[in-house]
Amino acid sequence: MNENYEYKVTAAGRVNIIGEHVDYCGGKVLPCALSLNNTVYIRRNNSDCINIEWTTLDEKVSIPLERLLDFSFHKYAKYIVGCAYLWREHGHRLVGCDLKLDCTVPFGSGLSSSAAIEVSVLAALATVGGELIINKEIAQIAQQAEHKFAGVMCGIMDQFVSANGKKDNALLLDCKTLEFEYIPIKLRDYSLVIIDSCKPHDLVVSKYNERRQETEEALRLLQNKLDVNCLADVSSEQLESCRDLLPPVIYKRAKHVITECERVSFTATALKNGYLAAVGAVLNASHKSLSEDYEVAGVELDTLARFAQNHPACLGSRMTGAGFGGCTVSLVKTDSVADFKARVLEGYKSQIGYDAKVYETDISDGIIIQKL
Repeated sequence: MNENYEYKVTAAGRVNIIGEHVDYCGGKVLPCALSLNNTVYIRRNNSDCINIEWTTLDEKVSIPLERLLDFSFHKYAKYIVGCAYLWREHGHRLVGCDLKLDCTVPFGSGLSSSAAIEVSVLAALATVGGELIINKEIAQIAQQAEHKFAGVMCGIMDQFVSANGKKDNALLLDCKTLEFEYIPIKLRDYSLVIIDSCKPHDLVVSKYNERRQETEEALRLLQNKLDVNCLADVSSEQLESCRDLLPPVIYKRAKHVITECERVSFTATALKNGYLAAVGAVLNASHKSLSEDYEVAGVELDTLARFAQNHPACLGSRMTGAGFGGCTVSLVKTDSVADFKARVLEGYKSQIGYDAKVYETDISDGIIIQKL
């Protein structure tokens, strides 16, 4: 799809192996970038407008550079508008251009289509404007776009791995310091299988922001007794010593965050040493915590995880992403993947009444820029 565009810029969707709902609490996460991505075809147009179209929509929008905020509530263009506005607000050059977006990250799947769109748009705007690509800054501006223009108070994980992902590696990211390291994914005779519950989620109207507020309340109460700056700094022992400070629901939310941080560190070490059975057990423990303590799984994701965990070739399975719909990720013996998929999909439909969907994808790079 050239059509005389100057550049092809892609950024990745992501699957989080472990570390759910801890990025906005200062914890470490372990996501991978996926070959499911958003592609932006872009060219300068020597005008004072950004013209936008999509491969999947019969819609075109022309936005004057000086009237960006007039389009901040446009159903499809708001992410692009937010990125363009914030790019300029951070002192970068914004030029008139034509963009065509092609997204292969399924919307509402929990695989971060919004992050892929934001990061690829920012990288594309930087490229046609002759700006230096700084992946960390792009991730941070993309996160601000999610906060200010989509209304989702997400952490930095999705945007960061979308920008910085590396083929065949997970990214162990400290969300407090933004320091990270790549962890090679060497699964030997096992594979990661991603299955979508096909229950779309809307993080704005879901309880995502409510969960964030609950963790902030937990931190505020714990700071009456502990000298900590974020919930991820609290140990399980400290939490138990302060349990009487927290209402029961707030305690459960804090317990998930703190134990999930411990699971991330354990999983990174297990992957480095090839202890895949241990990784699988931790995936199961993570799902149990997300379902019972954080209460973000729901019947659909619980059903997918249960059928997956009960399959003899599966070492472990859990929901991935924010929850309230979306996907599970499972560690499955490669030569049994076909049987695993068939059994899980059949069991899910028998319980839920409609089909789930398997995504065929690989662990890939983050931002990729190609001159056309």
